[in-house]
Amino acid sequence: MSTLEGLRGRFNALEEAYEFFLAYAAQGLSGDAGSSSAGQLRGFLASAADAVEGVSDDLLALVEGGSLVPREAWRRLAEVLARDEAAAAAALRLVESRPSVSSQLVDNLNANIHLRALLTDFFLIDDLLG
Repeated sequence: MSTLEGLRGRFNALEEAYEFFLAYAAQGLSGDAGSSSAGQLRGFLASAADAVEGVSDDLLALVEGGSLVPREAWRRLAEVLARDEAAAAAALRLVESRPSVSSQLVDNLNANIHLRALLTDFFLIDDLLG
């Protein structure tokens, strides 16, 4: 798989997880224990965090490989992406570590400005890549 395909795969994984999180938040669950969607929630939390961690490295690999120009502008965007990546990954991993995850907690994760910034970064980069 090329780095570009890998990058787009990361974007899709986070977007899919976010859509699941929106549906989970709407369920009004006090926790995920015994919930039919508990396994899915844990899987989406893990896959979202995995997708987020290292995404800026993938973008930089494309920049350094000469695929993206102007290179300096893309490097600066990769720096922004790295900051957003770190903040969003921290929030995702912390929620994932909780023994019980309520709909309200996931709703607050959805509203987290760092996760939203990263999603917006992904949408912008995806559009720029064409």
